[in-house]
Amino acid sequence: MLQFENDLLKDGYKLIAGMDEAGRGPLAGPVYTAMVIMPLEKEKIIDGVNDSKKLTTSKREELFEKIINAAIAYTICPIEESVIDEINILQATKLGMQNCLKNIKIKPDYCLVDYVANLKLECNYKTIIKGDAKSYSIACASILAKVARDRYMKEISFQYPQYLFDKHKGYGTKLHYEMLEKYGISKIHRRSFLKNLKEHCGNN
Repeated sequence: MLQFENDLLKDGYKLIAGMDEAGRGPLAGPVYTAMVIMPLEKEKIIDGVNDSKKLTTSKREELFEKIINAAIAYTICPIEESVIDEINILQATKLGMQNCLKNIKIKPDYCLVDYVANLKLECNYKTIIKGDAKSYSIACASILAKVARDRYMKEISFQYPQYLFDKHKGYGTKLHYEMLEKYGISKIHRRSFLKNLKEHCGNN
């Protein structure tokens, strides 16, 4: 998973970031983007890093701590559901990625990004289809974004216990739709994702 990074190192780039998002598909909650610059020396590579979707929850949590402790720099940026409804999920994802580049304390020389069409960043970058399974740096960012979002959804479940966000994390599961039918649309649901439910679901 280091081929892209090794090629960039050979080209003279030193600070190589990975960037990815989590939560483009759910019906509720923010989309999270993360950018991370990892040390790429062989002895500093973290074993087990992979596409976050291929890891167990406990493994992601374990790797999250290892990544943030080892990172040269990292940042995690959520974009709230109200913004998603206003500008759409693709534009919200792009905004989150732009915010990551603005907020990270050490600016990268180059950024590897899990593919987002027509992305505009004020740095050199490459978008890679299924990059979280092909690039170590993107996989690290994928884990940061996924864990941060899952933690948020667990926290918000205390505010909205009836929706069981801690179980489905806002994704469109059978359980989630059952809760929507029973309790209606909450303040953290993405209304643009639930247009067909608006007519018969109340607000909570």
